[in-house]
Amino acid sequence: MDLRTGGRFQNRMEAKNGSFGFDFEGEYLEVLPLQKIVYRMDDDRKVWIDFIEEGDNTRLKIDFEAEDMNPVELQKEGWQAILNSFKNYTENN
Repeated sequence: MDLRTGGRFQNRMEAKNGSFGFDFEGEYLEVLPLQKIVYRMDDDRKVWIDFIEEGDNTRLKIDFEAEDMNPVELQKEGWQAILNSFKNYTENN
C-alpha cells in the first residue's frame, strides 16, 4: 500500500471462516491526511472517504460506486462490516 496521491494499493478481503474472499487493487487519486482519501479501483469504480472531526471523535463517511454483480444493500452491509471492524480495531489497539 502506497498511501499517497498516485500511489497504488492491493488488498485481500476474506470471510473469517475462509468461505469466500476477493482481491481488489487500485490507485489513490487524492490523499489529504486526516481529511480525505479518494481512490479508483482497477474496475474503474471510485470510493470517497471523508474523515470528519466531531469533538474528540472522528466519523468516517464513505461513498462508493456500486458494482453490478451484487445488490447495493449487500454492498452497503459489506462496507459497514468493514467500518465496524476498523472501529473495533482502532478503539482496542
